[in-house]
Amino acid sequence: MTALPMRRPSLDPSPLAALAPDLVVEILGTTTSTNAVATDRARAGAPEGLVVVAEHQTAGRGRLDRSWQAPPRSSVIFSLVLRPVVPLASWPWLPLLTGHALGKALRAEGYDVGVKWPNDLLIGDRKVAGILVERIETPDGPAAIIGVGLNVSLTPDDLPVPTGTSLAIASGAEPDRTALLVALLRSLQEAYDVWQVGGSAAASHLRTSYAAGCVTVGRDVRVDLPGGSVLTGRATGVDPGGRLVVAGPDGETAVGAGDVVHVRATDR
Repeated sequence: MTALPMRRPSLDPSPLAALAPDLVVEILGTTTSTNAVATDRARAGAPEGLVVVAEHQTAGRGRLDRSWQAPPRSSVIFSLVLRPVVPLASWPWLPLLTGHALGKALRAEGYDVGVKWPNDLLIGDRKVAGILVERIETPDGPAAIIGVGLNVSLTPDDLPVPTGTSLAIASGAEPDRTALLVALLRSLQEAYDVWQVGGSAAASHLRTSYAAGCVTVGRDVRVDLPGGSVLTGRATGVDPGGRLVVAGPDGETAVGAGDVVHVRATDR
C-alpha cells in the first residue's frame, strides 16, 4: 500500500474546456451531489453533453441510495447529461456501457481494472469506482444522468470501507486527475456514440465485449435479492437486455440490476 503524501491539486480547466463542443464541463468546488446538480440542469434545458464535475461531494449516492464520500480533490467525481435516442428498452445497457468504457480507459492508462456486473470497477477484488445511472423526466423528454465516482489519491486511511482501493494505492503514485477525467470522458463519449448510431450490430458487439471483460462472468456467485431471497450458481453470461445470467440448481435465471441488492463471488 502507498505511503506517499498526496498533493491533490485542483483540476486544470484548460484541457477540459478543449472537450467542447461535444462535452461542456462545469467544475464545482463543493456540492452535495453531482447527479442532483446535473438533474436540475437537465430539467432546466441543459443539452446532452453537459458534464458536472465536483472537487468535493458531501452527499454522494451510489446504487440503492448507498452513501459515498471522499476527501476533497482525492477523486474524479462527475455526472454527464445524456439524451439517448435509442428505444427505451435499450436504456438498461447504459450502466453496463459506462462501466465497460471507463474500464477500457483505465486499462489504457495502465491500471488492471475489471468490471463487476453491472458496472462497479475493481482492481483485484477491491472497488475503485462506482457508477450510478438515473433516468429522469424533463420538459424536453427523458434524459439519463451518468454519475461516476473514481477513487484516485485516497490512502488506506481514507477508505470508507476495507473492500475499497484507489489508483494511488494500486500504483504507488498519485495520478493526474485532469488527464484521467479527459480520458474517461473521451472513452465514454466514443462508446456512447457508437451505441447510439450502430443499431443492432453495435448492440451485439457491446454485449460480446462487455461479457468478455466482465470479471463476474465465469465465476460462482451469490445474488442477494430484495426480500431476503438468495440465488446461487455460476454466472454464465449477459442476456440481450443486459441482465446477468446465473446457472443455478433450478436452471438458468436472468437478474436485472434493479432487482439485485448484492452480487458476490463465492469462488475466492
